[in-house]
Amino acid sequence: MNIVLEKLPKCVATLRVEIPAEKVQVERNQIVRKYSSKARVPGFRTGKAPRTIIEKRFEKEISEELNEALFNEAFDAAIKQETLKVLEFGMPQDLTPLPDGGISFVSILTLAPEVTLPEYKGISVTVPPAAVPDEEVQTQLAALQERFADFKDIEGRPAAMGDFAVLDYSSTVQGKPTEEFLGKPAGYLSGREGFWVRLDEKAFLPGFAAQLVGMNPGDSKEITVTLPEDFPVADLQNHEMVFSTTLKELKEAVLPALDNELAAKLAPGKTMDEITEIIRENMQGERERKINDMKVNQIVAHFNALVDFELPEELVSQETQSQADAMVQRGVQSGMTEDEIASQQAEIFASAGHQAISNLRTNFILQEIARAEKITASDAELVNHLARIAQSRNVAPKKFIKDVQRSGRLASIRSSIITGKAIDFLIEHANVAESAETALTEE
Repeated sequence: MNIVLEKLPKCVATLRVEIPAEKVQVERNQIVRKYSSKARVPGFRTGKAPRTIIEKRFEKEISEELNEALFNEAFDAAIKQETLKVLEFGMPQDLTPLPDGGISFVSILTLAPEVTLPEYKGISVTVPPAAVPDEEVQTQLAALQERFADFKDIEGRPAAMGDFAVLDYSSTVQGKPTEEFLGKPAGYLSGREGFWVRLDEKAFLPGFAAQLVGMNPGDSKEITVTLPEDFPVADLQNHEMVFSTTLKELKEAVLPALDNELAAKLAPGKTMDEITEIIRENMQGERERKINDMKVNQIVAHFNALVDFELPEELVSQETQSQADAMVQRGVQSGMTEDEIASQQAEIFASAGHQAISNLRTNFILQEIARAEKITASDAELVNHLARIAQSRNVAPKKFIKDVQRSGRLASIRSSIITGKAIDFLIEHANVAESAETALTEE
């Protein structure tokens, strides 16, 4: 078998194969014998039909099975000869019978990138302290108080920061109603009646709440805000919006005491001390998850800064689309309209493309580390992993595993397990430093 491989940019290679006549004939004879022994041909007992009749009757099936067997053998031989890491064998092209009875074909292969690993043990990462700060627990308790707050009218003084205002408002941009300016629905930006807003710097739009200070119920005022350059609606970025605003009511929150009476409303039979401890435990688990994510993100950033290699264009395209779809879904869940999403399409795909490259590069690096450290996933680990997924989805484990097997996803799931174990390996061997000055973040 003559195999010639030409490597091209972007993890692509052209494979040219010539299979000699002797090999073709041996493989064909084996397939014909198999059909002859099992085929049922009218007028002949099973296994007794002449070869010529078998070859004529099953010509198409024999030819297809022969080509598939020869292709697979050629691909296996190419992997061994060239020491290839092939992600995908393209459909064979230019299948040509040779004069002596052999065949030749060409296939375009997608190869795994060639990754040269830097030193990957002892990566330095910095994270916040593991213990939940008391002030964060107090913030959560304050949020509970606000959930059960009563509201009473404020009398005898104008609005101040921290109050709650009930407003009617409408908006314009460049003298036009916002929806007319945009040429599409603007949702809450266009106007509302009976709209509650807390007078807080982070409430509603930047600079809006501060301009309500000093107003009394019944007062009207034009409030002007300049939207930032990263505002979600691209057509409004860096634009001034004018809100014709009427303050209808002014209220203040009356917070309940952090006592057992409040605890009984939250969880009958629990004291406030017990509620506080439950809150701390939940925050501790969430904090540990975020800190672990920070470690992973810093390790990924470390590799992306040191390692660069070409990626298969098709994989980048697929992962970019996947990331873009995920971003759109998160946008919809957060309340963005189709028009708002459409206006940010270019930004979404730019961000998705950047994330796709980072994801793919990280994945290949982790796979290479797994090979170097001989990290594997046993059949038992795979089955246990699938059983846990089935349980979380309330599906019978045996049925779920069979469905995964039929869909051909076992290999990718095993690869995901190995990748996860490689991440755990890197975290275990990282130099982790705690710093109170490091903010707890999540990407």
